[in-house]
Amino acid sequence: MNRWALLKWIAWIGLGAFCLWGYWRSQQTVTILLDDQVLFIRTHQRTVGDVLREAGLMLRLEDAVSPPLTHTIQSPMTIRVRRARPVRILIEGRGVEPSRQVQVYTLHSDPQAILAEAGIAMGPGDVLWVDGRRREDGPPALDGERPPQEIRIVRSAPLVVRLENGARRVIWSTAPTVGAALREAGVLLGPADRLLPGPETPLDGGMQVSLFRARPITVEADGRIQVISTTARTVRELLWELGISLHGQDRVVPGEESRLQGGETVRVIRVAEGFEIEETSVPFQTVWEPDPNLELDTWVQRSPGRNGVLQRRIRVRYENGQEVAREVVDETLIRPPEPRVWVYGTKIVVRTLETSDGPIEYWRRIRMLATSYSPSTAGVHPSASYFGRTRTGLPMQRGIVAVDPRVIRLGWKVYVPGYGVGLAADTGGGIIGRRIDLGYNDEDLVLWYRWVDVYLLTPVPPPESIPYILPEWPIPPSR
Repeated sequence: MNRWALLKWIAWIGLGAFCLWGYWRSQQTVTILLDDQVLFIRTHQRTVGDVLREAGLMLRLEDAVSPPLTHTIQSPMTIRVRRARPVRILIEGRGVEPSRQVQVYTLHSDPQAILAEAGIAMGPGDVLWVDGRRREDGPPALDGERPPQEIRIVRSAPLVVRLENGARRVIWSTAPTVGAALREAGVLLGPADRLLPGPETPLDGGMQVSLFRARPITVEADGRIQVISTTARTVRELLWELGISLHGQDRVVPGEESRLQGGETVRVIRVAEGFEIEETSVPFQTVWEPDPNLELDTWVQRSPGRNGVLQRRIRVRYENGQEVAREVVDETLIRPPEPRVWVYGTKIVVRTLETSDGPIEYWRRIRMLATSYSPSTAGVHPSASYFGRTRTGLPMQRGIVAVDPRVIRLGWKVYVPGYGVGLAADTGGGIIGRRIDLGYNDEDLVLWYRWVDVYLLTPVPPPESIPYILPEWPIPPSR
């Protein structure tokens, strides 16, 4: 073999080794958790189902696989497989239902969940046995536990108990006799009770028995409480037996026609009614009346006012001596309220005031709290379109005052000592009642905060525009 042939064979061998190495490297690592076992495999399969088939694992429909069989393999990956275990279910029938046996495969540990999965329902009174031990009501088993190997259901038989008042009670029991079934259901027989047929009768499906009891009844009447045994069927018969009679609006709870079942309490309620007289005060109102002969801002009390008196007749209901209800039967206004009458003056007198600026004529003087402001201190940003403008649209400057229109109407002229004449052309959120804000230019702002006399200048406005009664807030200091 020449040298070139040898090199060719070596190249082919290297290529094959490289392909084998690449095939091995392309395999994906998968961990299979099979119940309590751990399996490690390397595979070229693409889905979970293909990997499990390659591993030789045959699955039942009841087995649980996570992730699903169609899930794509991604290395590294863990596949969890839980195999369903067989459980034998024995049903011991009674009456019309035959006994039978069923085998199921399940992942559940709780017997109730296994029965639900098998489509087997527990009936009332049925007894459940798990692996030879009777299972009482309690918390279910955890899913991580092993399922039982055998579940046995003992079917109960219905027992219809008829009482002498016509009531029926159905008891489901697995007891062998009627008496044992009643004891299991908490129905205890007293010495004087009768049961037909007797308590030793074997219990079979669809059986009926009649129970006649002596009834214990608690009676509350006329301040006494007594417990008696009676054969009376209704409350009316019980009252007649005890010699208790009802008069007027007296009543009994439960009602006279109620049937007695035993163990209840019968209460006789004695009802009485009385009347009470109740008097309450009716507040008077304050009335304002104008007087054209009385000068403006003058008030005179014509009458002080007096509260009225309302009389009610009330029916009071008593039950066993305790008040339980009140009802107003009628009411009479025995004294009507008399209003408090204030007379306020509407007569306007024009006066002259000598000022440093010369005499002025005014028709009203109001004590007000004076403050001051300017365009820059009015709380409006300089970039706002209405900066430096008043409520009426006039430019803000000295001689413009802000007022509460309920006290001084916009457009009226006023005179403030120390300030001069001003035009009411603006308002403000804080200018309420007897307060006035004196306007200035920014360069000549003078700060004010004191009570002053404000004079409303002539001409006198029309009577319908004059607020004759001014707000009293803030209250000016005494002069």
